[in-house]
Amino acid sequence: MRLPIRKSEQLKQKAYDENTAFLTADGLERLKKVLHDLEDIQLPQAVQDVRRTGEFGDFSENAEYQEAKSRMRRLHSRIFSLKERIKHAVVIQQDKNKKGQVQLGSTVILEKDGQQKTYEIVGPQETDPLRGRISHVSPLGSAILGRKQGEEITILGTEKNETTYRIIRII
Repeated sequence: MRLPIRKSEQLKQKAYDENTAFLTADGLERLKKVLHDLEDIQLPQAVQDVRRTGEFGDFSENAEYQEAKSRMRRLHSRIFSLKERIKHAVVIQQDKNKKGQVQLGSTVILEKDGQQKTYEIVGPQETDPLRGRISHVSPLGSAILGRKQGEEITILGTEKNETTYRIIRII
């Protein structure tokens, strides 16, 4: 017998799916280092600044105090945001059963108009097209997911011009 799923639980599952952050192991480590820096170095300094500027007196006209409080609020907000991203992070691991297919975490060499470019397929949080890291939800990334070496992909551009890519190699 299957138990019914409450509406609140369905909403939590849906929210989790939308908040899922697909990260590489290096990306997750970078987030953890930033969080450590914020919590252990910058936040204590901000608390100390608030305490020090609070001693100046009249809070309503104390611009330094207001700025220190604002900085501390921004740090708390950033820490909360990073903790949520880390909590919902899913480390990208390639599926051994799909070897030879483009998948999240794959590095792909594509040919376009006789020129080759290398792209790594990552989650939206780690994209950097100038360094060859494209999202799996981008037009090119989503078009090549599940494809195999030698296949050609045509993508419709913004002005109805088509661009054809050929998969040279999947690493």
